[in-house]
Amino acid sequence: MPVSAHDIAAELRTRYPELPTKKLHKLLYYCQAHHLAVFGEPLFTEAIEAWDMGPVVADLWAGEKYDAPAPPSQPLGERELNTVGYTLSRYGALTGKDLEVLSHGEDPWLTANQGRNPGGHAVIKREWITAYFRGNASTEGEELGAQGEAVLSRWVRESVRPSIAPGRPLSREELVVELDRIESGLGNR
Repeated sequence: MPVSAHDIAAELRTRYPELPTKKLHKLLYYCQAHHLAVFGEPLFTEAIEAWDMGPVVADLWAGEKYDAPAPPSQPLGERELNTVGYTLSRYGALTGKDLEVLSHGEDPWLTANQGRNPGGHAVIKREWITAYFRGNASTEGEELGAQGEAVLSRWVRESVRPSIAPGRPLSREELVVELDRIESGLGNR
């Protein structure tokens, strides 16, 4: 059963104190994407939108900016926690700018962005996210569909920290190579 993006954001912030807002929203996008690809159901209920700086959970962003009360908190189950853990192990070392560059080269954002004016927003449809991330899953794609929970749990337990060092921003191509390296290290264990 999907929870609120507020619950996922709280878990991300627990695991990554002082998480910048831009990075938070990109991590939420990747959490939702990997959960949809593995389990075929959304991780959280709120829509994700294409903004100038990439994917954003607009309801969460506006609620936090204007101090609106969050929905009642829901406990996260093993699936949700594994998705958050996997996402942080894969993308956590990247900056918000890195994640922006990465997401701007992916079909879900590109598709939503086609009809969006600068400064505007457009919904990134869940079916676009699901199709893209299922189509671009690791070499264990068939295993993910059948045993997603076990695979995610194993990846989280055996995760490695990426070798990305602070310095100049990486290009999208460099980011993709680094993520492939991480993925091959996680998937081959």
